[in-house]
Formats: sequence, structure tokens, C-alpha cells
Amino acid sequence: MWLDIPLLLLITANHINADSNTTAPFPNATYPNATSPNPIAAQGTEPALSPPYYPSPWGEGTGDWTGAYARARTFVSQLTLLEKVNLTTGVGWQEERCVGQTGAIPRLGFRSLCLQDSPLGVRNTDYNSAFPAGVNVAAAFDRGLAYARGQAMGQEHRGKGVDVVLGPVAGPLGRSPEGGRNWEGFSPDPALTGTLMAETIRGIQDAGVIACAKHYVGNEQEHFRQAPESANYGFTINDSLSSNIDDVTMHETYLWPFADAVRAGVGSVMCSYNLLNNSYACQNSYLLNYLLKQELGFQGFVLSDWTAQHSGVGAALGGLDMTMPGDASFDSGNSFWGSNLTIAVLNGTVPQWRLDDMVVRIVAAWYYVGRDNNSVPINFDSWTLDTFGFEHYVVKQAYGLVNEHVDVRAEHTNLIRQIGSASVVLLKNTNNALPLTGKEKLTAVFGNDAGGNPTGPNGCPDRGCDNGTLAMAWGSGVANFPFLVTPETAIQNEVVNRNGVFQSITDNFAGPQILSLASQATVAIVFVNADAGEGFINVDGNTGDRNNLTFWQGGDTVVQNVSSQCNNTILVMHTVGPVLLSNYSENPNITAILWAGLPGEQSGNSIADVLYGRVNPGAKLPFTMGATREDYGTDLLYVPNNEDGSPQVSFTEGNFIDYRAFDRVGIQPVYAFGYGLSYTTFSFSNLKVSKVNAGPYTPTTGRTPAAPSFGNITNNTGVYQFPSNFSAVPLYIYPYVNGSDLKTASGEEDYGLPGFVPAGSQDGSPQPRVAAGGAPGGNPQLYDVLYQVSATVTNTGRVPGEEVAQLYISLGGPYDPKVVLRDFQRLSIGLNGSATFTADITRRDISNWDTASQNWVISSSPKTVYVGNSSRNLPLSAPLP
Repeated sequence: MWLDIPLLLLITANHINADSNTTAPFPNATYPNATSPNPIAAQGTEPALSPPYYPSPWGEGTGDWTGAYARARTFVSQLTLLEKVNLTTGVGWQEERCVGQTGAIPRLGFRSLCLQDSPLGVRNTDYNSAFPAGVNVAAAFDRGLAYARGQAMGQEHRGKGVDVVLGPVAGPLGRSPEGGRNWEGFSPDPALTGTLMAETIRGIQDAGVIACAKHYVGNEQEHFRQAPESANYGFTINDSLSSNIDDVTMHETYLWPFADAVRAGVGSVMCSYNLLNNSYACQNSYLLNYLLKQELGFQGFVLSDWTAQHSGVGAALGGLDMTMPGDASFDSGNSFWGSNLTIAVLNGTVPQWRLDDMVVRIVAAWYYVGRDNNSVPINFDSWTLDTFGFEHYVVKQAYGLVNEHVDVRAEHTNLIRQIGSASVVLLKNTNNALPLTGKEKLTAVFGNDAGGNPTGPNGCPDRGCDNGTLAMAWGSGVANFPFLVTPETAIQNEVVNRNGVFQSITDNFAGPQILSLASQATVAIVFVNADAGEGFINVDGNTGDRNNLTFWQGGDTVVQNVSSQCNNTILVMHTVGPVLLSNYSENPNITAILWAGLPGEQSGNSIADVLYGRVNPGAKLPFTMGATREDYGTDLLYVPNNEDGSPQVSFTEGNFIDYRAFDRVGIQPVYAFGYGLSYTTFSFSNLKVSKVNAGPYTPTTGRTPAAPSFGNITNNTGVYQFPSNFSAVPLYIYPYVNGSDLKTASGEEDYGLPGFVPAGSQDGSPQPRVAAGGAPGGNPQLYDVLYQVSATVTNTGRVPGEEVAQLYISLGGPYDPKVVLRDFQRLSIGLNGSATFTADITRRDISNWDTASQNWVISSSPKTVYVGNSSRNLPLSAPLP
């Protein structure tokens, strides 16, 4: 998302150049045998050029936004030009107490908006909870838990005075398993991500704060996301990486979860650092104006990732509504907007209606979630945990109370423990090695990942290290731990409370001692991890993205040493995503394997609940475990491939990522997407499919109303200058103009030159609607239910348990994946009991994107529905009539 520190101050440990990775398929990021059979995707989009689309659509208050828009328009009608600009522009990095803050409107009592990370808790504060990561929510396959987590996080942000929660995440989606920030999101499957993203958004916004769907879009690797950041790692590039994505792949994979987010009513969307088809995402008119605001009918506001804005007028006309943190580069005191946006409106370059639309969108989102009834004063400071400090941290001004240390945790730790255990995936359980009884003669725990960080759970800034157990990864998407229950502590408590014998070794390099203790153990539990994070932090040579898919800190050696001595070795993995399991799945001495992800503050208790049988595991892998990194078909670009120009990553694999790639070429995964065992067993039967008469699909037609403007703007430049006797905070971004001559005030040599304004971008007349649009999420008829499916799931084992029934569809076309996930349901089933799985199949579920008509179509290819408990175990099937 963004940097916690200036670009030149990188946190580094054992730095090595990223180009030491020689296994990725340079100069591309797709392996030769993994290109899509669809020629549109396979040929790439080089030279990739994003088509222009103007004007920027103005919000209409469609769907359930009508009331919020009415109130927002009334409010905006009262604002001056300066006040409007103030709401669109951040005040500068570290100038106020939140990681991002807009200007305020004190005349009307509208305070500065506070934008704060993160997708798993309130960042940079205290007395907050540390929730499980998004990837764990995906593993739980549970809509209810996704909503509950979102609501709890929303409540904590609200309690700290936050207006906009910078999450949840669908970009990165997870194109490549090595991607550094995949764990912040949910899954490389767009339907799973979209469903859980929507539930998270509903939870956050039901708590009375604005959610932010990010990073939009194609932000699939950390390498080369920003040119200045790359320079600090020895790479000289002039522009960020360009993700080159064809139209079909964009709609059927990467845009899919953002459509779900918009349909769920998300109040804001964050555009990403990368270029999309060689146009920066935060000024890409096709991406923001056409896809997001026109086709998906997005009613909220678009904000930039931190310093992801690269132009002023171009970004405004291209669809950006708010710039963060406001300054063009950290602590520069210069902004593309602020006074420059004031000038652009005064000279007519940016029409008043475009500025008004920006502000209406921002204020409408504020009303939409009820901020007028839920606002709490900001009571924390992102830059210090001290009680007293400088309000304007970067310039050391206005000393006073900045932290009130408000405890916002409530009883959320119980939910965190529940999600942690509900997201543990049992991958192997030979001869019912689990659950443990707690009465084993000698329980031994091994691995650095079992213990604590010697410097404390928050000892590394932004969790930028891999010391001790891994309960969250690193970067801006983190939160401070209020405490961290380690696996070592939790398992020791289990054993000691039963008067057992417990010993542990958390030094991965204590080889002789590990061998000795393992030879004595009745059960040996080995904890290993694999970390990743955001690109501004380098951990052991991994600059955000992982260099490989192996365990960290010599974990493989620990596993091999312990399993060579103990024939009842249990392997527990805390990883950000897929890892290479060598032959562990076949090793008879490794009797159980569990993936526990990034479970947050209750990590140890959550895994103990599963190990000792208080919780029967029901989670499923939200990604595929392959035998080699090449099996995935996609990789990262570790070295620039375009000299000093924008590195080019063409998604030539198209829709074929993760399990879809494995299925296409017939590679047997080690553990399949959607796979997970239980302490009981289940069977599937009685599949029924019924057709629903929903009527035909009607493309959206007609025209929009004309762009509205609110209030009058005087052209008297004198009223826009700094007030007399005004004491400006250094480096602070203000809307005021320096002088009455606009050209002089702009400080731009090319001021007034022709060719600066794209054709059609200032046109506020009624515009044609697009066929696939019409409402938030797209054409409403895309969500018509065409089929209803049911199946019976029976518990055939010895104990009560939970099973995730999964519905896949074969779209049947020559360029389609073998199957695609479309729905799921986590069912709790008693001993010898049965439950009915029900699912709706919508028009979108069985449609393909047609580039010619720019609409969704149901092809004539035969469609088949499948039901089972993983992408590779689908015992029930039926044709769709």
C-alpha cells in the first residue's frame, strides 16, 4: 500500500540484490507452457496501451446511495472552492495524526477525515487487537466469520476516531505465489475473494466507518511498484511496473472481486502504484472512468495509494477523487492538487462539475455509513505511542496531548481465537495421529516459529523481521500486538495442566540438541514459517516478494532432523501462502501436517484448540500447494526487462492462475485448492439442479443526466489567497493560491500550453450508458438467479464436524478453465447427521466477457455444475439445462 518511512530509509537485514533469484522465467513472468489457450491473452497486450475514456462519470446516487447523495449535494452546495479542494487533498505526510488526513471545513464543523491502515487491525497505535490476516479468512470459507471480523475491525477503527479503514484487499489477488502482499487479501480465486471481500466491507461499514477496497488493480508484485523504491535496491527505472492485462482476463479474474466490493456498497477504492497497460492506475481514465465508475457503477470516491499520484489535471480528469497523503513526495510541501487544483478550477482546466463530483462522492460515502452519527474524535497518533507529542510530527510543532490510549479491543480476542482455529487446514493425519490427548509421555516442540521474538512481538517496526512465531507478515498492512500467545506457551499449558512432560527447542540451528530431544519424544511438533510483505522492507534479502517458496530460518533442516528421529512428527506451518513441502506429504514419520497461516494475537491458543481436539478442523486451502514453483505457471519479474523504462509484465496466462493453471496442463498438486481434512469424514449425495425463469438479459441503454454543479465559484483570485495574519504550518498542503496571477502562482513553465486536456474530458453533457453497467456492481441482471442447486452432505465419521461444500462450474468453452469456483457453504454437521448445501447460480456465474459487444454473454458451450470438497474432489455433477 504505502511506505511507513521516507523512501531512502529502508529497513534492511542481510541485504542481497533481488536479481540473485535466477529461477523465474525472465524476461517474462509466465512460464512458456503456461500461456493461455485464448489468443487474446496469450499474445499479451504489448505494446500495451490503455484506451482513453472521458469524461469522468459523475455519481448519480444509484442503488441504496440515494439518500446519502441527497444529503451530500445539500452539504456541498454550501462549500467554497477552497473548502471543496480541502476535502480532496491530504495535508501531507506526518502532518497530522493519522497516516492520511484531508483538510477540514471548520466553518461547517466538518473535521479533517482520518484514513488509517490496516486490513487486519488499527495500525500504529495501542490497545487495539491484532486480527488474523485475510488469507486465514479465506481458509475458513465462512461468510459469517468474514463479516464478524470486518465489523470488529470497523468498531476498533471507529473507536480510535478513524473515518476510512484502508482495507480490505483484492489486489494483489495472488497471481503468483511469491507475491509479497498476497496474504493481505484472500485468495487467488476471484469468486472466493469477491465473496469474502463483500462480507468484510459490509461488516466494516455496518460499524459506521468507510471501507476502502484496494489496490485497484493489477498490483501483483512488490518489485518495481515504485521507481524511487526500486532505486534503493539498485535498479534504475523511470516508471513503475506495467501490468499488462487483456480485456477478458481483466473482467473474468482481476475485476471480479472489485465488482463484488462495489455491489456491497464500498465507500472508497484505492488505486494502485503500478501502471495498467502502460498508464498509471491513479490517472488511467479507462480503469477509473470506464471500468470502475461507468461499468461497475461505483458511487464512492477513488483515493490514491500514498504518493501514487503522478499528475494534477490528468489525474482529476482521469477519475481520481482524493490524493494521499497530499504531498507529491513525502514531506516535500509540494502537491499536484491543493493550490494547483484551485488554480485548475479557476482557469477552467478542471470543470467545476468534476471538482463537485469528487467532493460529493467523498461526502456521500461519509453519510452512507453514518459517520454523522458515529464520529469519534481522533485519539491516537500514528507517529508515536507517547502520550504527549507534536501534532504536526514532521515539523515538530504544536506540542500537546496526542495519545489518549483508548482501549478499543472489547471482547474481540475471542473472535480472533475462533477465526484462528477455524482457519487451520489439516492436510495430513495418518492413522488419526490427531487430535492429541494431552497425555502423551513426552511432548516436544521444535522451531523458531514456536517461540517469541526476543525483542517482543512488536520489536520489529511494521513486523519487518522473521524472529519467533509468525502471526502476521510485514508492511503497512499490520497492527501492533496487544499480546501474542505463542505456540510454545499454549502447548506447554496443555501438557503441564495434565501433569505431562514438555520440552522445547526454538533455536533452529541447535542441531545436536534437536536430534537428541526428538529421539526421546512421544510426539514431536515442529513449527516452521515463510514470511513476506511490502516492498519498503527487506527481510533476509526478500524485498517484499519472496525469493523462493521454501521455509525460512532453516526450517526444512529442522523438519528433516526431527522426523528422522521421531516417528510421530507433526508439522505446523505459519506461512503467507504456498510452500514447497518436499516429500513431507509422503514421509511416514510425519504423521500430520497443518497449515495455520497468519492467525493473529491468539496464534498459540488457536493451534492448540485444533491439536487437542477442542476444535475439529474444517478449513480448506485457499490456494494450491504445488511440488515446484514452475507448476504454478506464473512467477514474478525480479529484474527490469525494459532497460530504464517501465518494466513490462504481461499476464499471458490469462485466467489460468493457481488451480486453474494446474488443471489446464494436468499437473497433480501436492494439496489441491479447497482441500482440507477433518477429524471425521463426509459424503456427498443427492445433487439437484432446478432452473429459474429469470427472463432475458437486457443491456443497459439510455443516457445519464448532465453533470450537476453545486454552488457558485467567483473568479476573483484575491479571495483564494492566504488570509492575512495566517500562520502556515511548514510543509502543510493548503488550498490557497500564492498570488493573484494564476500562471505565476502555479510555478509551471508549461502553464497554458495547448494539448494538456484530453478530448471530451471537460464535457458535462449527458453521456451514453454502457451495456454492462446500470447499477453498483454492473448490470443488475447479471445477478439474476438462473439455477438453484442443492446437495446432501452426510457426516460418516465418529465425531461432529464441519465441512465446506464447494460448487464449481465448467463453462465449457475452448478457452475456459476446466472448472471455476462459484459458491461454497461451511456446514456444521452432527454425528451421523446430514445437512443440505444450497447455492444459487447467477447469470454472471455462467457468463463470459465478450470483447466485441463489451458485455457479458452466455456462450452456447455446454455448462456443467460440480459439487464436492475441493477443486480435485467433485463427486457430484450435473449438466445445466
